[in-house]
Amino acid sequence: MHVHERIDDKVRAFIAEQKMFFVATAPLSGDGSVNMSPKGYDSLVVLDDHTVAYIDLGGSGVETVAHVRENGRITLMFCAFDGKPNILRLYGKGEAVTFDNEVRFNELLKLFPTFDRARAIIVVSVTRVQDSCGWGVPFYEFKSERDQLRRYVDHRSYDEWAEHRYDRNALSIDGLPGLIKPPTEPK
Repeated sequence: MHVHERIDDKVRAFIAEQKMFFVATAPLSGDGSVNMSPKGYDSLVVLDDHTVAYIDLGGSGVETVAHVRENGRITLMFCAFDGKPNILRLYGKGEAVTFDNEVRFNELLKLFPTFDRARAIIVVSVTRVQDSCGWGVPFYEFKSERDQLRRYVDHRSYDEWAEHRYDRNALSIDGLPGLIKPPTEPK
């Protein structure tokens, strides 16, 4: 195990080479569910030596958004599935910037030019950068990205998509608030 002082050029290069990473979060409650989500696409950017952001397109649950809003704890893990064995973990405090925070979200969305919309962008203030051997990680060959998630996001009008996000992502599986629909203003 090696702890890095920051996300230096070597760490940045390793992150850039990976085709996927994993995100782990958990609620404060000891009875709550630990969540681990795989992320693909070109969905992560290194903002500086202590900050990363990734685009959260959506999925079956809203655990990451709910957990980060509750307590901020988050870990990102990258594994080398080819080349030299390595596992890299970025520990930190996350912030969920959801699509309904239009000004901030739209500014961050510019970091991801191949995406038109997403449920949230998760910004992580990295407090620890640690790698380890990765000897137990098997070799895998990358073929291509799956397109189902992007098609799922893109096939609805924006208003239909937003309403669906609010309906499906209101609560985490542990009952924590996820996406909160803003009140409608009277006409």
